Amino acid sequence: MNNLNNYTVTERFLRYVTIDTQSDPESETFPSTEKQKNLGRVLVKELLEMGVADAHLDEFGYVYATIPANTDKADVPVICFCSHMDTSPDCSGEGVKPIIHADYNGADIVLPDDETQVLRLADHADLKNQIGNDIITASGTTLLGADNKAGVAEIMDACYQLINNPAIKHGKIRILFTPDEEVGKGVDNVDIEKLGAYAGYTIDGESAGNMENETFSADGAKLTINGISTHPGFAKGKMESAIKIAGRIVAALPDSLSPEHTEDMQGFIHPVGIQGHVETAVIDFIIRDFDDEELHRHAEVLKQVADDVLTEFPGSSYSLKITAQYRNMKKMLDQHPEIVEYGMEAIKRAGLNAKLCSIRGGTDGSRLSFMGLPCPNIFAGEHAFHSKQEWVSVQDMQKAVDTILHLCAIWEERA
Repeated sequence: MNNLNNYTVTERFLRYVTIDTQSDPESETFPSTEKQKNLGRVLVKELLEMGVADAHLDEFGYVYATIPANTDKADVPVICFCSHMDTSPDCSGEGVKPIIHADYNGADIVLPDDETQVLRLADHADLKNQIGNDIITASGTTLLGADNKAGVAEIMDACYQLINNPAIKHGKIRILFTPDEEVGKGVDNVDIEKLGAYAGYTIDGESAGNMENETFSADGAKLTINGISTHPGFAKGKMESAIKIAGRIVAALPDSLSPEHTEDMQGFIHPVGIQGHVETAVIDFIIRDFDDEELHRHAEVLKQVADDVLTEFPGSSYSLKITAQYRNMKKMLDQHPEIVEYGMEAIKRAGLNAKLCSIRGGTDGSRLSFMGLPCPNIFAGEHAFHSKQEWVSVQDMQKAVDTILHLCAIWEERA
């Protein structure tokens, strides 16, 4: 496995990023954009051409496929590899022009279609580990799509390698490619029973060697303010503007619970949208923490801030609706320690320093873990995601392919 010299991951990645798969948070359809299925169709076609007979795209835009077991052992658990096909709504994914910067030497990388977009060592810490490697970027006007088409390409290459290297013994391998991860709906319609897997691994992480077994727990909050509207010419002592109340509430939130003042294992309350009129205003928040009890306390802080502000507006009122989004997958993974253990071993066998991390975010694996498929997150090599400076290295993608293959072998060995 360490001597593979016929990787297909780079060629696949360069193809996939040119297909626009941006998801849409405002859409009420599933998937949120039909164009995500365009990549799904390409993946199914390539899998069928490889000989993966059951590869198919379902009505919701999921790609399912199976690599049959090639071992005599009957008790090898079924494992699943998962990546998402959509790209972030935060930055255009249309007309992506990938560029390979061969043999990176540490110098600034200026993106040709917008020369103000410059990748510098000072801004991208992991570039210092890429000297001599081949860096792939977009051209400066779009994101690249390494999040998560790097993971998609790595899983696809791993399928190709498994089929063409029968000496790699493995149990049944299930493949899942999802839409709409970037808008928080990636596993809304996954058929867990159809997958039939014991464990899963999302391939959607950052630096080579990293594995994430812990994510934020996440809630959404919608604060609706009901003010008092009157004619502004006759408003003295009567008007209570919901817009101004909303502004006061946002301003009163503690800095210590804002994303821009927190790091590591600290949680936050983050206003992500505000709209309204004098009579009614709505603020949408996301609330995050690694600890579920702290998550609930953050919601209480938000409620207390609203209560305090509203004491100055006796004619107005508010309502607060909290919606659960996902939970820290560590709670489920700790019940199946071998899933993470085998992942760390696979990374080491790929020749990397394995590092177990927490992620200040969520993955499809966060929700899959609570749907009955414990699912940590393995590096894909993607960096500066959701931006025009997004990048990935060819060598990191190849190491991710190696890691997937070693994982398949380890599950077979330990059965």
